[in-house]
Amino acid sequence: MKKYIAALFLIFSGIVFLNAYRPVHNFITPPDPWPGKDIVTSKLPVYDTGKKTVFIIADAKLTEMFDMLAPFYLFNATEKANVYIVAKDKTPILIKKELFVNPQLTFGEADSLQLPADVIVIPALSKRDEHQDASVISWITKHFTATTKLITICDGASTGAATGLYDGKPITAHASDFEDIKPHFTKPVWVQNVTVAQSGNLFSTAGVSNAVEGSLLVIEELFGTETAQKVASGIHYPHAATRLAHQSIALNGWNKFDAVKKVLFGKNRNIGILLADGINEFAMAAILDTYSRTFPASFRTYILHDSTVDTKYGLKLIYTGKNETEGLKELHLLTPGSLTSEGALLFKDAKMVRYDPTQQEYLFNICFKRIEEQYGHAFKEFVKISLDYN
Repeated sequence: MKKYIAALFLIFSGIVFLNAYRPVHNFITPPDPWPGKDIVTSKLPVYDTGKKTVFIIADAKLTEMFDMLAPFYLFNATEKANVYIVAKDKTPILIKKELFVNPQLTFGEADSLQLPADVIVIPALSKRDEHQDASVISWITKHFTATTKLITICDGASTGAATGLYDGKPITAHASDFEDIKPHFTKPVWVQNVTVAQSGNLFSTAGVSNAVEGSLLVIEELFGTETAQKVASGIHYPHAATRLAHQSIALNGWNKFDAVKKVLFGKNRNIGILLADGINEFAMAAILDTYSRTFPASFRTYILHDSTVDTKYGLKLIYTGKNETEGLKELHLLTPGSLTSEGALLFKDAKMVRYDPTQQEYLFNICFKRIEEQYGHAFKEFVKISLDYN
């Protein structure tokens, strides 16, 4: 009897291990940066002298996707700004495993064009402590003037704090990372329970999802309430005005237990997203960032017929993986008409998750609703807290 129980225990343990192995492996294994292949060129954006100029800092090693792409989309949606992703060189920027985006300008190119910096956005970059890239810090401080609005997004607060510009000024960060970042920078005034901290032209946001509130607040100051409301309406932002109240709730042991329980005993699906020309940067980043936090067995990116696509506002996305569909359980479709008859055949065994562009609901809430249906309320709360969303 004991041998029978032991055998059953070993079988059960083996099943649990196999179920959990891939999501855990994906979580603890950092994605590889640009592999050194030839760099894909992208078209230089047209500069309009009648518009404000927004620079979004990027780091080729890793730039938090929604931190970068949400402001990129929202400032472009004003139709009143030149918006550039700028980095120290042309190396494609890692945003997800095997998925990269080309920077539009290097620091040197921006300088040679003598472009003014009306807004500088700092997403969470690869360095989250005082050991920052000196060239990034130098470029930010060089271009920050009395009229420049500077905003850090999420853990980009560490880079912002390293500039010294926030010394004696309020600054915030992701609730779950706040206590880890704070000891590295003692001169800023660290605050919580706000979506956006502000002192004059210095702004900073709480975690990932609050890139929306930070962008909308700066847009309102630059272009007025009407423009901010128009942009907010375009993404079905769920509040009448930009929401500043926030609960800084960090992930705790119970949340992590819910995640572990899902990984060990839940359905760890192979999921994917189909990228196509004209894809909405905001929607893509929201879905990728949200579902990546559900610990799928894998989250693949697919591009049919090529390795690159051009987004709605002119970014070039580069995928270095393969269109491997074996075991794919669900495919997320963002761009209407992107699934051709050839694609339908390729993905015939996967469930299609379609996003209706006419649906009048905030995309994060759509994702959370579906995640709760799949994995339950407690795990949905884990995903929300990991995005610092409330």
